[in-house]
Amino acid sequence: MLKTSERPLPAQWLLLTILAGLGMVGPFSIDTMFPAFAQMAIDLNTTPLALQQLISVYLLSFAVMSLFHGPLSDALGRKPVIMVGTGLFVLSSLACAVAPNLGLLLAGRALQGLSAGAGQIISRAMVRDIFAGDRAQKVMSQIAMIFGLAPALAPIVGGWLLAHGDWRGIFWFLTVVGVVLLVLVGLFLPETHPAAQRTPLRVGPLFHSLWSVWIDRDGRRLALTAMINFAGMFVYISAAPMIVVNLLGKGERDFWMLFVPLISGMVLGSWFSGRLAGRVSGRRMATAGYWISLAAGAANLVLMLVPAAQTLPWAVLLLPVYTFGIALAFPILTLAMLDLFPANRGAASSVQSFVSLVSNAVIAGVVAPAVAFSLPMLAGTALALTTIGYLMWRRHLRVTASDPQAPPDPQAYEPLDEM
Repeated sequence: MLKTSERPLPAQWLLLTILAGLGMVGPFSIDTMFPAFAQMAIDLNTTPLALQQLISVYLLSFAVMSLFHGPLSDALGRKPVIMVGTGLFVLSSLACAVAPNLGLLLAGRALQGLSAGAGQIISRAMVRDIFAGDRAQKVMSQIAMIFGLAPALAPIVGGWLLAHGDWRGIFWFLTVVGVVLLVLVGLFLPETHPAAQRTPLRVGPLFHSLWSVWIDRDGRRLALTAMINFAGMFVYISAAPMIVVNLLGKGERDFWMLFVPLISGMVLGSWFSGRLAGRVSGRRMATAGYWISLAAGAANLVLMLVPAAQTLPWAVLLLPVYTFGIALAFPILTLAMLDLFPANRGAASSVQSFVSLVSNAVIAGVVAPAVAFSLPMLAGTALALTTIGYLMWRRHLRVTASDPQAPPDPQAYEPLDEM
């Protein structure tokens, strides 16, 4: 563990809770809304397809600003950028809570997206600032476990809030969450990027740092691989209103039936990734994660082709196994990306997040509405995305194994050992 520049680190449980809480803002801002779509369509006099753009607008603005959160934190320090971003998130959530129509609500969502990524993106860089080696993977996995609870809890919280009020209560809740995080960060989170290590805040170098990450062939490949790794799962997440209500015939308080299976696999996979750190090389662990996801995705597709299985619990039976594999690989992909650019971790985290968020916005606005008319189409789309991700990962292994100039992947300091 490294020293920070301002004050001693808080207790590890508190540090992990704050960092994971910052990462949970994004999923909560998306998934808490899903149970309210039917009510919002009536109240705002719009269609479910138009409401789907509340997700796309948020993700696109999140993606654009994600390019700047990391480099700004490289230049100004991690904590100031998180504080400003969280403060803006509070104000934008408040604006959404009082928005009188869909247009202003979309504007509020865009501002939410511009601000919500600060904590999520910079917290990854902070982990690498503080921890090294196997410890970094363990901590990243522990944060992923806590962070993974957000998509499962968010729709449950959304349904509970709707039972005691209307859809605006969801945004009042997000406002409170933002205030709590702002206080915790201000009181307990130290600065982890000392002034001596910061880069000058100039527009040219800022864009150069982002461009240097993107044009690096290994960095670009890892960013795209991480994007595809999560895309199959996000198809299910973004299509949740259509899956739960239209395909499974459930109500606004039943979103847990989809999200608990999805997220339980993520949490368990993150736990295993942390436990295996230092015992199994990162390359082998990520490869095993892809194999598990591919096997579960293929079995899920076969099962969904049976009409009698297109009901609960069969419709979600294999999703925990599928997401377990995703979570097993995720910390490895993230740390590998950060380790390529030790002097520009913020920029590396920003590029990785930007690529994933653009993909998620396209999935939410285009892919999910196009394939969510049937469970077999959803299963086939998820499997196709996972297959592409696996092929890209294998390409990364081949290239880095044969290139003596390539930096090692995290926790994979021995030569590549095929499984």
